[in-house]
Amino acid sequence: MKKFLFSLSAVSILLFTSCGSKKESGGMSDAAKKNLEVVHTVVNAFETGDVSKINDLVSADFLDHTDKGDMVGPDSLKAAVTMMHKMDSTLKFNLVKELADDEYVTAWYKLTGTSDGSMGMPKGPFEMSSIDVVKFKDGKAIEHWSFLEMADVMKMMPPPPPPMDPTMKMEDK
Repeated sequence: MKKFLFSLSAVSILLFTSCGSKKESGGMSDAAKKNLEVVHTVVNAFETGDVSKINDLVSADFLDHTDKGDMVGPDSLKAAVTMMHKMDSTLKFNLVKELADDEYVTAWYKLTGTSDGSMGMPKGPFEMSSIDVVKFKDGKAIEHWSFLEMADVMKMMPPPPPPMDPTMKMEDK
């Protein structure tokens, strides 16, 4: 009976100790934590315009899947950061939720700012939602996807041209 109680106590202590240490570490591996730090630093670059750390954060063959096609390399990311910051120096990424593991970080943001009217966006304040997915290898970002809410994309579209006058004849055109 004493052996049974001793064994039960030992197992209980090990179980509670392992659960406690997981909770303290947030249940994330060191690699997942590092991946989150990389994403946070890149987001900070978009907000501040500081691209000085980009080369340390992304691989030389970093691939950014954009609406304009795939962009390759850290220089393309630096150009995007610079362009976005020039368009809107008040841009803020307000984090809603993030998930991370050793290979991916997924983050949901509410972006706010004031557009200068370039890049096809109307001039003035805006708010939009974005979900970003970043793939990692050896501690560096290797791929990025961004998904915008369609209603937000439609708000950024220029107004449609006025309708044609149905009474107009072809020779009047």
